[in-house]
Amino acid sequence: MGLKNLFRRKTRTILTVLGVVIGTAAIVVMVSLGIGMNESFEAQLKQMGNLNIINVTKYRNTPDNSSGPPKEIVLDDAAIAKISKIEGIRGVTPVIEGSMKLISGKYMAYVQVMGIDVKSMPDFDYPVAQGRLLQEGDTDKIVVGAYIPQYFYNPKNYYGSIDGKPLVDVMTDKIEATFDMSYGEKHQQGTGGSDTSAKAPKLYKLKPVGILEITNDWQKDGYIFMDYLNLQKLMKDASKGQGGQNMMFDISSTSKGYERLMVMVDKIKDVDRIQAEIDDMGYGTNSLADIRKSMQKQSQTVQLVLGAIGAISLIISALGITNTMIMSIYERTREIGVMKVLGCKMKNIRQLFLLEAGIIGLLGGCIGVILSYLTSYAINTIGRSYLNSGRGGMFGIGMGMGDAESRISSIPPWLALLSIAFAILIGLISGFSPARRAMKLSALEAIKTE
Repeated sequence: MGLKNLFRRKTRTILTVLGVVIGTAAIVVMVSLGIGMNESFEAQLKQMGNLNIINVTKYRNTPDNSSGPPKEIVLDDAAIAKISKIEGIRGVTPVIEGSMKLISGKYMAYVQVMGIDVKSMPDFDYPVAQGRLLQEGDTDKIVVGAYIPQYFYNPKNYYGSIDGKPLVDVMTDKIEATFDMSYGEKHQQGTGGSDTSAKAPKLYKLKPVGILEITNDWQKDGYIFMDYLNLQKLMKDASKGQGGQNMMFDISSTSKGYERLMVMVDKIKDVDRIQAEIDDMGYGTNSLADIRKSMQKQSQTVQLVLGAIGAISLIISALGITNTMIMSIYERTREIGVMKVLGCKMKNIRQLFLLEAGIIGLLGGCIGVILSYLTSYAINTIGRSYLNSGRGGMFGIGMGMGDAESRISSIPPWLALLSIAFAILIGLISGFSPARRAMKLSALEAIKTE
């Protein structure tokens, strides 16, 4: 009956529904842009590292009202034991980092090396594509990140892998390493080269036992991993032999304590709490959660502004629903009077007009959501093509549009359902005043109306 009454004046009803459609589509698309920005931020953070990891450093920033350099703290086994007792921590490992050059025959590769506690390696979600992870007792053995095989090149012509095929099979070919980053380069010899009086760089035999899967985490894909005690031993030996010449690692990393600790938190929701507890212990900390909170605040502000702009359109459409219902009452005054004379209850008359207003909201909301999905698809298709062409500039980088799955606009199911519910609510609110007017009409006066 509600639909029948609405379509007595088809043109007016269609225009009213169209207003709700535009309003709904506007608010959904606007909010979807903010959600898309937030998802892009999350994707970029995942490429920067694991969101569950907290880095504990040996420098704690001094308070704003104090002077002097940051206070240095010793990170040792006692610190590891103390931190490990915090509830919600899956694993803790010391970290030693540096740079090495891998050599395999005539090919070489610059790599970053990370020394960690091999016992805790399974706790840090290192996915293995080939071979295995490090185990206790693995002397001079390494696990390589997914991109490492592609890093090898020929120093004579600086050609790297061809057609994506690595020049070296790291699992089977002989691998050696040196901390002298100028080893094997053309400029090593001659007037512009290194000091010929220095000792020849020592080569260390390494055996890869595993290759990690691609994770899009640069601290996994672009690193090699080995036992921190083993790496510490090699660094001490190398620095003793060459005095640190042409080396790219902190000599202090071979002294007492560790450069930093990595803490793996079991659940991401506990990162802030655990980081605060470690701060309270007096240690310096940082994590991607710090950046994430800043990004989330920015994204929430953008979503709020865009949602408010879209909401204005939907509120304006509410005026159209109110106008349609008032005009409907004027046209059906005699009908309302007849219903009252026949004994129709007041609440039934109110429900009838509220039903009609709700139907307008429902139709407009559903069609608006469909239009929103089509608009979102168009934005993503055109935007991705534009940004990937390189014409997007810094906007393309900021939106994280470097891969095919990135989206400028994202409409989750909850947003679609909430928008339809909001459109129905707007319809009911808009129809409430006209419904009350219909209830207050005098039956006799209404019947007299021509």
